Amino acid sequence: MRALALDIGDKTIGIAASDLLGLTAQGVETLRRTSEKKDLKRLGELVAQYEAKIFVIGLPKNMDGTEGERCELVRKFAEKLGASFPEVNQIFWDERLSTVAATKNLIAADVSRKKRKKVIDKMAAVYILQGWLDSIRN
Repeated sequence: MRALALDIGDKTIGIAASDLLGLTAQGVETLRRTSEKKDLKRLGELVAQYEAKIFVIGLPKNMDGTEGERCELVRKFAEKLGASFPEVNQIFWDERLSTVAATKNLIAADVSRKKRKKVIDKMAAVYILQGWLDSIRN
């Protein structure tokens, strides 16, 4: 059963997919948001392509574990996802520090700031998905 992870932002959605065995996460793309209709259309194409049965949605909680305005925006988009793709289950995953970890990893790999900006959301989605995959195996 394949899963797609989503790191939902105002301007982009980072997307990662699990492998067929559900062991590893790979970055798919950074979707530049243009309109809700186009965003959902592209996500539908990816659901079909990867035969995804689960969305692992990054929930940007505050450092103290509370949910703020960003979480509310993510949950509202998730409602629209649910209406558009009722056959795909949703799991919210605490994504605190996923972008920080992805940034550190890219810096360690000596990726330029300009290139990091293009892939950071996709890499954050990889961290979100890998964290969830590791948790269900343990």
